[in-house]
Amino acid sequence: MKISSVEAVWLHVPLPAEKQHRSDFGQLRAFDGVLVTLRTDEGLVGYGEAKPAVGSSGNGAALCAIVNQEFAPLLVGQDAAQIGALGARMLNGTRAELALRAGRSMPILGRRGVHMAALAGVDLALWDLAGKARDCSVLALVGGACRPSIPAYASGGWADEQNLGAELGRYVEQGFRAVKMRIGAMDGGLARSLARVAAARKALGPAVALMVDSHGTLNVAEGKRFCAAAAEHGLRFVEEPVASDDRVGLAELRRSSTLPIAAGESESSCFDFAELLERRALDVLQPDLAIAGGFSEGQRIAALAWAHRLELAPHCWGSAISFQAARTLALASPAGTLVEVPMGGAPLLREMATIDLALHEGALLPPQGPGWGVEPDPEFVKRYTQP
Repeated sequence: MKISSVEAVWLHVPLPAEKQHRSDFGQLRAFDGVLVTLRTDEGLVGYGEAKPAVGSSGNGAALCAIVNQEFAPLLVGQDAAQIGALGARMLNGTRAELALRAGRSMPILGRRGVHMAALAGVDLALWDLAGKARDCSVLALVGGACRPSIPAYASGGWADEQNLGAELGRYVEQGFRAVKMRIGAMDGGLARSLARVAAARKALGPAVALMVDSHGTLNVAEGKRFCAAAAEHGLRFVEEPVASDDRVGLAELRRSSTLPIAAGESESSCFDFAELLERRALDVLQPDLAIAGGFSEGQRIAALAWAHRLELAPHCWGSAISFQAARTLALASPAGTLVEVPMGGAPLLREMATIDLALHEGALLPPQGPGWGVEPDPEFVKRYTQP
């Protein structure tokens, strides 16, 4: 099964006004992603996704350039079944053979950030091909699920104090038993963030799990004060209370908090997560598989979570492809506890392809179909591909 072509395209989907939201990222007017397509000499097609930003809007031109101009020449003509070897070539460049012989990474300069996101897109497409070649899901390829379903949480919570209860209540009406809201810099101060959390808990009652996400916009002192004051509301976790680069500060905050701390959507590899765990900075690991090296790297991160007796709850804010990959990882890993479901405008998740998002007592069933079970609508792709 030789790779005959590799192509990445940037999808830019404008959002109608009624599906936009405002947070510390500003007004989100579009949803972006990079679709990676691998074709083989046997006629199989595999799809992957690379993300230009952790939010929904970002420029995908650089990712496309890396996949099309740097990775494609390495991949065309190679055996698509050799996922590990191809990943090593993309990560280590000309030193790939030396790295494999030594049993340790010897990465190129782009071992973080945009290069790893580009690698993620290719890796996800390779796993899709692997499942399709055997006419089974990726979940079946890696040994099946550890549990019959995976709990899901609705990810939104942008409304003000007066309207937040109604927003989160709509998610509960859809069948979610857990919801997440945004806090932090968008509120203009801790007092307003805490008031919004109190309003959310009052509206939801004690039976619905409530999480918060500050997108890394608090400093350590603010994070400590927030966690201390919000403890009475029994939050399931506090996500990215401080900037992702502040490893020391995150660990300091975790030591002082009685609430679980979650992070990881901005990290690029298992090495990033290993460093966070060495500092004892996390309770919940949240890799984004379209950023952090794909499903292969996701399995390594999941193993870290299990070995350290911590939770795995992948970040899912992209297309149906990365969503199915995250769902697969959370089901396959014994550390998996939750999967995020984006609310608001998410056309790459809900319109690019058809997947099963039905909730069963607040949980998602295993994905169906070969590979990731995702076949992008060609008309959708054509309509939103950027030149």
